[in-house]
Amino acid sequence: MRILVCISNVPDTTTKVKFSNDNTAFDDSGVQWIINPWDELALTRTMELKEDASNPVSNVTVVTVGPAGAEPTLRKALAIGADDAIRVDAESGDAHFVAAQLASVVNDGEYDMIFCGIESSDYNGSAVGGMLSEMLDIPSVSAVSSLRIENGEAVITRDIDGGKEEVSVPTPFVGVVQKGIAKEPRIAAMRGIMMARKKPLQVVPAIEAEPLIHYQEYVMPEPKAPCKMIEADQVKELVNLLQNEAKVL
Repeated sequence: MRILVCISNVPDTTTKVKFSNDNTAFDDSGVQWIINPWDELALTRTMELKEDASNPVSNVTVVTVGPAGAEPTLRKALAIGADDAIRVDAESGDAHFVAAQLASVVNDGEYDMIFCGIESSDYNGSAVGGMLSEMLDIPSVSAVSSLRIENGEAVITRDIDGGKEEVSVPTPFVGVVQKGIAKEPRIAAMRGIMMARKKPLQVVPAIEAEPLIHYQEYVMPEPKAPCKMIEADQVKELVNLLQNEAKVL
């Protein structure tokens, strides 16, 4: 059983966001890039499955769409334990463009399970996983919070309104994962970091795909108002502010 984990190369969540060229481009100078947190949890769970001898998982591949600068992030994934990596040589673009590139990679390989994080921490689009399954014409399961393998099928727990739902899914399928799929992201050990240098990282050209979204300008959100401290005995003032200023009552 072969697993493909789609990962995004995103700025660290502590990054101070800046724009250039009259707010038409993201300024990546000084930015530290990381594996998208939801993708990192998906990778952690797939490694747990592979390391369990009772599971038929034989190979875990990671893939990203991005320029050469994304390769250190792929190497991090290899250090965590992935067997090999693929980089589609293109700027990531919009969700449709990315999904088309990932579909091309899947079609060129033989993968039983394909995992995507529910969203990327930069654009928060939550669209790639669904688009990918449609392009591949295979089932998809969203809101995946738990995963195990029984009798060659994936048994998935997904969060729904008011509770949880457990479903069995034949392969191949696309799983869109969220928090809960793994308790904590795995941290690469020194041995893994050394081994990652020798693991294969394949670079493939992008296919023709028309982006459906074009960004004209980026606008920073309005700064938050300063915190107001109310004396403990000034209940009326607090209620007035909550009603008329914060408008939460």
